[in-house]
Amino acid sequence: MQDKPVALVTGANQGIGFQIAKDLVGHGFTVLVGSRDFAKGETAAGSIGADAHALQLDVTDQTSIAAAADRVRSEFGRLDLLIQNAAISNTGKRPPGQSVEDYAKTTRPSNVSLDEMRAVWDTNVFGVLAVYQAMLPLLRATPNARIVNVSSGVGSLTRNADPSFPYRAIFGPVYPASKTALNALTLAMAIELEPEGIRVNAVSPGFTKTNLNNYQGTETLEEGAREAVRVALLGPDGPTGGFTGNNGPIPW
Repeated sequence: MQDKPVALVTGANQGIGFQIAKDLVGHGFTVLVGSRDFAKGETAAGSIGADAHALQLDVTDQTSIAAAADRVRSEFGRLDLLIQNAAISNTGKRPPGQSVEDYAKTTRPSNVSLDEMRAVWDTNVFGVLAVYQAMLPLLRATPNARIVNVSSGVGSLTRNADPSFPYRAIFGPVYPASKTALNALTLAMAIELEPEGIRVNAVSPGFTKTNLNNYQGTETLEEGAREAVRVALLGPDGPTGGFTGNNGPIPW
């Protein structure tokens, strides 16, 4: 077993996941850069440094997940931190110039494509659960292990129930509701693992400029990664079952 703590960040070859991986290396972790495309993961890990290692991981492929868990076990012998960041907002690019609001109009409950919804939920919800189940034996064997799920404030039911919430108009069954479901999974995981001392929390990076939103976000990658890293570094007495962003707690 290696001496340094080991963190796995899914979807870490670009965007917020990449920045989280980079920041964690700066805090003394050996970081596994989870990437569906191994070559892209290698490029990302190489740009971070010697303590970053590419890990082929497609969260929608059970064979890929099992192979990743086997590699973590055999090569690193421990897993201190799992950050579930991999997510998609849709299955294809929005037409050029189409706003998030206009796209949302095509994904109302009355007209949404069930195939589109299933594909997004396969990554954002079922993929998270599949990786959790595969990595849990490693986390259970490592003292002071923790899990951080990267969610979104647009998945908050409490906020969306408020007519004054500025993003209420884009709430729908595809990406926003997938994050609502992820929040539910987070709480279920936290309840399951609380007796074992493994902390599980959800964080919102805010509206960060990434490929997920065609780079229409307003916050930098550094700002988007900040809360996930902060929560990941909390000690053994830190909270569990919480949902927070850069400005504090977020209601479920």
